[in-house]
Amino acid sequence: MPDIHKPLSGKTALVAGATRGAGRGIACQLGALGAHVYATGRTTRTSASDMDRSETIEDTAEQVEALGGSASAIRTDHTELRQVEALAERIAAERGGLDILVNDIWGGDALTRWDHKLWEHSLEDGLLIQRRAVHTHLITSRFMLPLMLDRPGGIVLEITDGTDYRFRGNVYYSLAKVSGIHLAAAMAEELRPYGIAAVSLTPGFLRSEAMLDHFGVTEADWRDAVKTEPHFIASETPAYVGQAAARLAADPERMAFTGQALSSWELSDRYGFADADGSRPHWGRYAAEHGLA
Repeated sequence: MPDIHKPLSGKTALVAGATRGAGRGIACQLGALGAHVYATGRTTRTSASDMDRSETIEDTAEQVEALGGSASAIRTDHTELRQVEALAERIAAERGGLDILVNDIWGGDALTRWDHKLWEHSLEDGLLIQRRAVHTHLITSRFMLPLMLDRPGGIVLEITDGTDYRFRGNVYYSLAKVSGIHLAAAMAEELRPYGIAAVSLTPGFLRSEAMLDHFGVTEADWRDAVKTEPHFIASETPAYVGQAAARLAADPERMAFTGQALSSWELSDRYGFADADGSRPHWGRYAAEHGLA
């Protein structure tokens, strides 16, 4: 009899970009619901990326296991075709295919100059944002989708920022994030005959490891940052968007959402889950009330 507490038992998931932030939160929650998670990224305990962060994919795998799941941490630079192809070959050999693909590769924070117009911004950095946040998603999908075609009921999630096409304050950043929305919608059309859903998913104001460091706080005292950034009061942990992704992947009616741009808060409304601290942040409502939408 299926375990109602682990509805993803027997499923295989790849979270590309699982080192930290939303990717880590999604990997943990997919594992908690029973999926075996491949957690990939560039930072390991023996090899750091240029992000210069302390989080590693091994840490993510251990957190998945602490929640009762199983995980494989595999260092992968998703800009490198051969590395992604080798990852696909490994997943096929070890698991026979793939059920859940999460494209969460980003790596653009340090490259984005919010006070620079398109013509003022470093072109090299702007193009690198596209390479890291758009090309990687295409490369990963190219090699992973064939592993999903014979396994109806799967889902592809494009993790992005926002649910529409409005300008996000910087041309290069905006182009990368809007691309994730359209990529999901476009893939949905090609995957529909195979019974595989594709959606984009956004968190609200994400209380990631990097954001906590930016404000000089920890998860224990994060509300102190509200003195500097009042809107941080409506922030959410990576576990919130993680639950959104996992609950959607486990939903028998997931195909009803294919092609759509979804959010952590609206999926919380649908599935009734709460954030790690028991709260239910609703960035959409908060943003509308404060003129941020």
